[in-house]
Amino acid sequence: MSSMVDMSSEQLVALEKTLKSRYDTLKSQNLALDMTRGKPAPEQLDLSDGLLTLPGAGQFTSPDGTDCRNYGGLDGLPGMKTFFGEILGAPVDQVIIGGNASLNLMYDALLRAYVFGVCGGERPWKDEEKVTFLCPSPGYDRHFAITEELGFDMITVPLNDDGPDMDVVASRVAEDASIKGIWCVPKYSNPTGAVYSDTVVDRLASMPTAAPDFRIMWDNAYAEHPLGSELVVVKNILQACEAAGHPDRVLMFASTSKISFAGAGVSALAASRNNVQDIKARLSKQTIGPDKLNQLRHLAFFGDVAGLRAHMQKHAAIMQPKFACVDDILTRELAGTGCASWSKPKGGYFISLDAMPGCAKQIVALALEAGVKLTAAGACFPYGQDPQDSNIRIAPSFPSLTDIESAMDVLAVCIKLACVRKLLA
Repeated sequence: MSSMVDMSSEQLVALEKTLKSRYDTLKSQNLALDMTRGKPAPEQLDLSDGLLTLPGAGQFTSPDGTDCRNYGGLDGLPGMKTFFGEILGAPVDQVIIGGNASLNLMYDALLRAYVFGVCGGERPWKDEEKVTFLCPSPGYDRHFAITEELGFDMITVPLNDDGPDMDVVASRVAEDASIKGIWCVPKYSNPTGAVYSDTVVDRLASMPTAAPDFRIMWDNAYAEHPLGSELVVVKNILQACEAAGHPDRVLMFASTSKISFAGAGVSALAASRNNVQDIKARLSKQTIGPDKLNQLRHLAFFGDVAGLRAHMQKHAAIMQPKFACVDDILTRELAGTGCASWSKPKGGYFISLDAMPGCAKQIVALALEAGVKLTAAGACFPYGQDPQDSNIRIAPSFPSLTDIESAMDVLAVCIKLACVRKLLA
């Protein structure tokens, strides 16, 4: 199909009629497909079924001699700290192991900052006149939900293929002491698949900030989630911050939530020794320790990070055809039309699509009416407000390949129908 923007009014009217007929046919199929969240598919969860019989009767002692059935071990088993230390690039004594969700660790980190402040800060954030966070967008809606719930102002920052627009970030943080942090998903970013460059990492680590207690929330959720065999490496920001003289600036997070069982994984936080000491002091009042048996079974199942990476190639074999299916149908239906562009990630869980400005909400509504539920338009921006009304997050992981084909057929028609109506308006 030729570009819609080059069509005459008569051609657009004829095309709208054809698309409406095709849309009505798809709608008559009474589909009920959900592509709203990046959940692992049942086949992916099946890969970790061996965990269900681990550690096994009588196998409750970790290699360091800890009885994992009992209290204690505030910051996690040494073996699990070594495991995540390798994933995050942090020394063992700078790692804290949490429960099943890294989102919980992020929420707690910001709540502690709000109530108590952080090392290097002058006061708790609740006593500041205003607290502001930078939000590279499109980004992860649950990050934005945390900062919104805590009452922080949010500023949208453009997200490029190599990370946030650092000219915008650097100028903002240098002049505004209310800016206390930035959300970052450095590898296979949600939803675009962006991978942060060395230059972006170095600038984040070294840039002057008006707030002495500025924090980088480094959510490495997809550190071990390639769609192929290529090993993509992001520069170690913990080391970069130390080298730049800002060792306390970054808090790093990761988990096995989309590696083993989404609801029963293991999470971790890594940071400077000052930050870890401060966090552990607060944590000692909050808990007597995490689930060490779950840590033990994960260590027994994966063995080491090499074992984890072999496991993730099995995930990739399931995921890659689904991502390819999305790209194939979008290319077949939309290439050259001027209606949309989309990301081609090398890992992670999402594809980010940008439709013609002013069309995303209508596209999502049309798809829902035709039986395909998508993430709400604007969800990947602070306050759910996409200033261009353009971005749509596609989550191909959970549905079957057949359902993805059906859903993408519907989505492609909805995109073209919304765009032709936009041009005719």
